[in-house]
Amino acid sequence: MRSRSVPLGGSDPNPDPPLVQADAAIAAVVDKFYGRIMADSHVSGFFKGVDMERQRAKQTAFVTMAFGGPMMYTARGMNEAHRKLREEQGMDDSHFDAVAGHLQATLLEDFGLPQDLVAQALAIVGATREAVMGRASD
Repeated sequence: MRSRSVPLGGSDPNPDPPLVQADAAIAAVVDKFYGRIMADSHVSGFFKGVDMERQRAKQTAFVTMAFGGPMMYTARGMNEAHRKLREEQGMDDSHFDAVAGHLQATLLEDFGLPQDLVAQALAIVGATREAVMGRASD
């Protein structure tokens, strides 16, 4: 997000619109979230060879949509998107739990969000578990 100087004691005459602020906040969360994931040897291997800029963009669009923002998430469904990880790399529920734990830590520890909002985010993530793990269709 770009920075601007604001006159001391004054207000910014051109503040960013709320959606721009929300996009920047979600992008910051996604960056910290993937920082945690890439530092965790239990899950980081799933991202070997992945274009992380593209991955971050997809995740940002998904999070935005999940919290009521514009429908910009157009990637494959969760089941199909994770099929290769399950079948070829052995992704299982322990990996899902680790990723969800990184999201929880990012929201609570890095951004200090209220517990009720974090619980809402984790419920949204939890609702994808069956599809991500291949036990339900998208």
